[in-house]
Amino acid sequence: MLMVLQVILIALIIGLVWIAILTYYLRRLTINYNTVTDGVNKKNLDTVLVNIIKSIQGAKKDIAKLVDRCDTIEIREKSYIQKVGLLRFNPFKDTGGEQSFIMTLVDSKSTGVIITALYSRTGMRWYVKQVIEGSATEHQLSDEEKKALKFAKTYE
Repeated sequence: MLMVLQVILIALIIGLVWIAILTYYLRRLTINYNTVTDGVNKKNLDTVLVNIIKSIQGAKKDIAKLVDRCDTIEIREKSYIQKVGLLRFNPFKDTGGEQSFIMTLVDSKSTGVIITALYSRTGMRWYVKQVIEGSATEHQLSDEEKKALKFAKTYE
């Protein structure tokens, strides 16, 4: 008889624990339901749910547009100037200071231009050379221009 009472007591405790767990989840479900349907009567609950679904679908479309736009920007950004090299130097011994300079403006593939400004007592001369993938296309690069290009390639 004592054994039967122990089995009944264990079954009763398990049943009470099970009821407590179900009560907890039912209470959470009720709170969530009341939050969604706050201020809504039974006639327009369908309208509220349809509006929620429409707003979610609109958000998905907006996210898809933003992803497409980001992809386009990532493709285009590869051709923008990303690396800059600047080198000041003195090409002539008779002029003082490093007033001449070379500026390198290249994209991610080291394609762009090298601008050289040579200062002398009689004036300033400007030269521009095109660079494609790190190499000059039409004219040879001077040692200083090569140095400025190398500096730009290492710049991130």
